[in-house]
Amino acid sequence: MANPNPLMAKSSGTDPADAAIESALRTLDAEGSGIAAITAALQSDLRAPFIAATDLIKNAKGRLIVTGLGKSGHIGRKVAATFASTGTPAFFVHAAEASHGDLGMITADDVILALSWSGEQPEMKNLITYAKRFRIHVIAISAERESSLAKAADVALTLPKAREACPHNLAPTTSSLMMLALGDALAIALLEGRGFTSVDFSVLHPGGKLGALLKYTRDLMHAGDSVPLKPLGTKMSDALVEMTSKGFGCVGITDTRGHIVGIVTDGDLRRHMRSDLMTASVDDVMTKNPKTIGRDLLAGEALEILNSSKITALIVTDAGKPVGIVHLHDLLRAGVA
Repeated sequence: MANPNPLMAKSSGTDPADAAIESALRTLDAEGSGIAAITAALQSDLRAPFIAATDLIKNAKGRLIVTGLGKSGHIGRKVAATFASTGTPAFFVHAAEASHGDLGMITADDVILALSWSGEQPEMKNLITYAKRFRIHVIAISAERESSLAKAADVALTLPKAREACPHNLAPTTSSLMMLALGDALAIALLEGRGFTSVDFSVLHPGGKLGALLKYTRDLMHAGDSVPLKPLGTKMSDALVEMTSKGFGCVGITDTRGHIVGIVTDGDLRRHMRSDLMTASVDDVMTKNPKTIGRDLLAGEALEILNSSKITALIVTDAGKPVGIVHLHDLLRAGVA
């Protein structure tokens, strides 16, 4: 007898690898639908409370205290870290530990952001009572508008209902991602509202690859006599000596005012290769108006210019005059690339 369900018939012959991919696609589809639901909610019922939540956090005299339990607690730790790294002082307090002394970490100037899908964890009770006693504002992220947590909160961010990616609709998957996404949305809204810049970001991220990307050109460039330079009218033989001795694969060309007007690179040598090249003037070989960067440019931006222009070195200028040079190898050594 033929199988009445063609999808079942197809899956029965699927090998384990294909089954894993199909499962992954179902998971991503389910979680994607959760994000889409938040997007729709922010344009309707979630709009006003989201604005109120950003105002509460922005105007707080103290810090943002993020709290939660279980998977919501794990998400809360990450959300707190995101806030802290983007200009909103924040840290995580475990809701259960709060009842055993950690309430002392929370002051009357703080704002509490409580995460709970059901909004009914008994461990939250003491924390909410404490908040009410000292008039600490509470923002709740929950899926239940009528939950104890949502009702006790000053602002309730009610997440739309969505099915978990788990086939049994039990393991927190879609719900966890939705909480994380809404937390990120709050953090970035505050970042943009405060005008938090990449310079501000660099102050809070001095270490690792991110810290390297946020260094300035002035921190990595070679300056003084290390910069390969020659004036207009120089013979190519002299320019080649300068290029070779400095080891950057190029030499900057300056005018009578000391401004950069050109550059001679290895590529220019290949393009102009001829018997009289060494007696020619750099004026005839150089690339005019070369790309340059300022000393206050972030290293990550310098790397982007090098990559997009397919070059390996950039002259650093100040008011048109060369003050340094940065090479791709300098970015590699600093951990930028």
